[in-house]
Amino acid sequence: MSKPSVLFVCVHNAGRSQMAAGWLRHLAGDTVEVRSAGSAPRDQINPVAVEAMREVGIDITGAVPQLLATETVRESDVIVTMGCGDACPIFPGKRYEDWELTDPAGQPIEVVRQVRDEIRGRVEKLVGELQAA
Repeated sequence: MSKPSVLFVCVHNAGRSQMAAGWLRHLAGDTVEVRSAGSAPRDQINPVAVEAMREVGIDITGAVPQLLATETVRESDVIVTMGCGDACPIFPGKRYEDWELTDPAGQPIEVVRQVRDEIRGRVEKLVGELQAA
């Protein structure tokens, strides 16, 4: 059986989706294929998001914001959107979740830590569901 693939999508692919991808890689290891993308990606990851993840021992400095492509959605089993609006194409048979999270862009580290911790809880739940399937 092939491993499941999860795609995290937010507008800029510089904060929420990158933190979620970092958490999933950390918590699930190589049991899940992890992808992230944005409908209007920035040129770099939010440095405050990088710092918040570094505080919990997860390095996302090597991640690069990617443009959301229809093919990436088609190839993913689970698509988690985080405020990307209607930019994400819908394919039958895929699992979609929409996580309403504060956008960390321009926020102080205290707010980004709260977002980071909320994402961790959601990713832990997702990992449990994927492992049970």
